[in-house]
Amino acid sequence: MDYKAKAVAGLLAATFVFGIIALILSVVNVKDVFLPPSTKYGLVFDAGSTHTALYIYRWPADKENGTGIISQVEACTVSGPGISSYADNPAGAGASLKPCLDKAMKIIPAEQQRETPTYLGATAGMRLLREQNSTKAEQVFAEVAKAISKYPVDFRGAQILTGNEEGSFGWITVNYLLETLVKYSFAEKWEHPRDTEVLGALDLGGASTQITFQPGVPIEDKNTSVFFRLYGTNYLLYTHSYLCYGQTQALKRLLAALHQDSPSHQQILHPCYPKGYQENVSMADLYNSPCVHAPSTPKPAQVLTVMGTGDPTVCTTSIQKLFNFSCGANRTCGFDGVYQPPVRGQFFAFAGFYYTFHFLNLTHQQSLSHVNSTVQTFCSKNWTELVETFPQQKGYLHTYCSVAIYILTLLLDGYKFNEHTWSSIHFSRQAANTDIGWTLGFMLNFTNMIPTEALEHVKGHQPSLWAGAVSFIVLAIVAGLVAIFLHCFWKTK
Repeated sequence: MDYKAKAVAGLLAATFVFGIIALILSVVNVKDVFLPPSTKYGLVFDAGSTHTALYIYRWPADKENGTGIISQVEACTVSGPGISSYADNPAGAGASLKPCLDKAMKIIPAEQQRETPTYLGATAGMRLLREQNSTKAEQVFAEVAKAISKYPVDFRGAQILTGNEEGSFGWITVNYLLETLVKYSFAEKWEHPRDTEVLGALDLGGASTQITFQPGVPIEDKNTSVFFRLYGTNYLLYTHSYLCYGQTQALKRLLAALHQDSPSHQQILHPCYPKGYQENVSMADLYNSPCVHAPSTPKPAQVLTVMGTGDPTVCTTSIQKLFNFSCGANRTCGFDGVYQPPVRGQFFAFAGFYYTFHFLNLTHQQSLSHVNSTVQTFCSKNWTELVETFPQQKGYLHTYCSVAIYILTLLLDGYKFNEHTWSSIHFSRQAANTDIGWTLGFMLNFTNMIPTEALEHVKGHQPSLWAGAVSFIVLAIVAGLVAIFLHCFWKTK
């Protein structure tokens, strides 16, 4: 064999050996690579004073500036009253949650259920029960925890939210949904909107009411301030919750005040109820709340007759007596002496604010004078007229006048809105097809507390080594083809 043949044979052998080595390296040199993060789920029970609802949320496992991008998957309303109503039947509180938990288990993938954080947050109803009887409150929570713990979820506990937490989480929900905290841009990434004013939040529940907003002046009372860092931005807010000023407790306080001012101990003339309406109420039911001060000599078994008189002017005066609007010297306040800076910016009013005004068709940015005249007209109608006009609403029909005048008193005299700032209030139940309340804000804040999640590891080829190995194999094959071509060319010589 001449030297040319030997050279070609050597080149072919080297090409084959290097090709095999490169192939082995590409297969054996396996390193960890990352899969895209999975979707996470969260469950939050909103245990209010009048009812309970379960909200199912989901968000990507990676986070945006420290806060997860959360969306609502489903909302399930629990049958029956709020869990505080089960004080004498605590097991019933736990049992009432099961249908909604069963529904959640059909939505969340089975393999992710045990990693799904689950909370129950109770608000003013349980705050009142705790004040009234802490032992019964603990028993209700124990039964609720027992019921939830039977499901394959990561139950983190049942707790009573403070009023400030309830108000500030509602604020987060409103601003998240209206994209004033973060927005998906045309560049296909989440950005903080520039020069965007955040909105205030007005919440009216059954037992408490909350106001939260970003004031234009320094907050003088640290007990009414709360700080959040969301999506890389700091927010210092004013917030306060007024216990016993939710609509259910306010109407109960009003009825008790009318009873105590009544010359008759058997009959109550109610100016906020329509003329011709009549109902019976026991003393036990009227004075069964810590919000209502019982007379010195209560008679629980006594039944009172409540008769509507349909007088909106007297109704307004009676409701105003529930508040103390005086403020101390050199101090701005809301009511009952609680510090409040002047309202500023746009506000979303939801929950009880929305439902009553929606019934009266007053959720479309009407002027304050139009709202007042509509309420006055409605409150002047007698019971027969109302039943004929609204036959499907008979259960709560007699209360709409009371609540409407209460809302106007709370917003105008309490929170200090006026004819100039009234147009800044937007009455709404939802935003972006999502219910407005504290639960979504709670989940958003909760994701700040989740440590940065390690991405899921799988075995695969490291991209840089894989590309290098493929390139080397291709070069080796090309070199081999060239060697074969040269061998054939020289052979013909």
